[in-house]
Amino acid sequence: MARELTEQEEVRREALQKLQELGVRPYGYSWDVTHHAADILEDFDDTQHAADDGAEPAERMEVALAGRIMSRRIMGKASFLHLQDESGQIQVYVRRDDLPEDYYNTVFKKLLDIGDIIGVRGFAFRTRMGEISVHAEELELLAKALRPLPVEKETEGRVFNEVTDKEFRYRQRYVDLIVHSDVRHIFRQRARIISGMRQFLDERGYVEVETPVLQPIYGGAAARPFKTQHNALGMPLFLRIADELYLKRLIVGGFDGVYEISKDFRNEGLSRYHNPEFTMMELYVAYRDYEWMMSFVEEMVESLAVLLHGKPEVSIGETTISLARPWRRVPLFDAIAEKTGHDLRGRDRDELASVAKGLGLEIDDTMGSGKIIDEVFGEFVEPHLIEPVFITDYPVELSPLAKRHRTKEGLVERFEAIVNGKELCNAFSELNDPVDQRSRFEDQVALGSRGDSEAMQLDEDYLRALEYGMPPAAGLGVGMDRLTMLLTGQNSIRDVILFPLLKPEAPTDQTPDGP
Repeated sequence: MARELTEQEEVRREALQKLQELGVRPYGYSWDVTHHAADILEDFDDTQHAADDGAEPAERMEVALAGRIMSRRIMGKASFLHLQDESGQIQVYVRRDDLPEDYYNTVFKKLLDIGDIIGVRGFAFRTRMGEISVHAEELELLAKALRPLPVEKETEGRVFNEVTDKEFRYRQRYVDLIVHSDVRHIFRQRARIISGMRQFLDERGYVEVETPVLQPIYGGAAARPFKTQHNALGMPLFLRIADELYLKRLIVGGFDGVYEISKDFRNEGLSRYHNPEFTMMELYVAYRDYEWMMSFVEEMVESLAVLLHGKPEVSIGETTISLARPWRRVPLFDAIAEKTGHDLRGRDRDELASVAKGLGLEIDDTMGSGKIIDEVFGEFVEPHLIEPVFITDYPVELSPLAKRHRTKEGLVERFEAIVNGKELCNAFSELNDPVDQRSRFEDQVALGSRGDSEAMQLDEDYLRALEYGMPPAAGLGVGMDRLTMLLTGQNSIRDVILFPLLKPEAPTDQTPDGP
């Protein structure tokens, strides 16, 4: 059943029909763009070009641009509009006598609307009011907008502002990008972060590779997967939750350093920091350990901050965070003891559960020792770590793919980098002992049998690869969405993912009531 059109939408469809009756093509095929708005504003030179449209310029700055009408001031024989393209906005001066006969009065004034996409060809000049503008000598409609851009309006007795409503903006990101140039800037910055990281890794000789998205056995992280079915083979498959086990197979195969920037998928809830589909960068380097990787991460993140901001600092709200090297390094149990007053070293599962419950946490029988320690850290420590810090030396139970610590019994060589209260990356000295790895996998299987839905599976092929011999290696996983949040000063992962997953939209296609 077709939805009911609004009054404005009816008017725009009537305009579309009239354009067609007049022989005006409402959806063009192409337009030869020679300049963008920002180029004109930056390059216009008053010493070379006309001061206003009434003067004869010594040298006209001929331009052709295309974009969306964002505002109009309709007058008698001449009008002004603001045209927005990818680079920004510029004023356009439209005069009746410069357009084909009757086009100004019949089409431009009556049948074009805010939101329509047009092409303009003419020359740049500065108006008597001092604004650099484009004098249109040719104007062509390229796309008729059948829906109006969002405005503040009253719904059921209250004011609802589509322009600022987060739910509306996330669902209709295309509209969000039209009306908020700062949002477009964030995603340009995201692209710079990814390309900058790729350049950083390539310059050091690491090879970018691609590994399977569909996997017969998921692994490399503690998470629930999405499950699908391959019809031709009659077998279940899983969307990958991490790239780790395939990338380490390549280290076995003789690569000294490999990385992948890719989409991973975890069947988990939604929050300001979690989206089920997210972007990761994973790197594995042979003959290195987690100490080396900490220095590598410091250098990489600092360099990306400088790339974006010209200095190793970021601002999030009123807080300025320095990403300059070196970062603090604090063992996990020391960080927990400092914030809670409880030393959890050497405690068994029941003792840990008792402490956690005493701190007000909900603990159930499916949670092992590692999970309980992680819950305490996540609740009482992580949110308070604002300046960058490496939290190091995790329990074996919490890190089934990490190498045992060379001097600290019961721990592994692992770190998480925490900035602004959230994990930015995770890294290990990688476990390359196939016997120990099998034992760790078996422990995970036991946790799964007790109801832990995030426990890892036993991957026989990966164990077979380790049995051929994997050199010592350091591995790193960086959440690119969280890194983008940090470097662009955003507080929600939805603000750095173009199309975040949302609850199903109401079938009536009415304006949402808000998040």
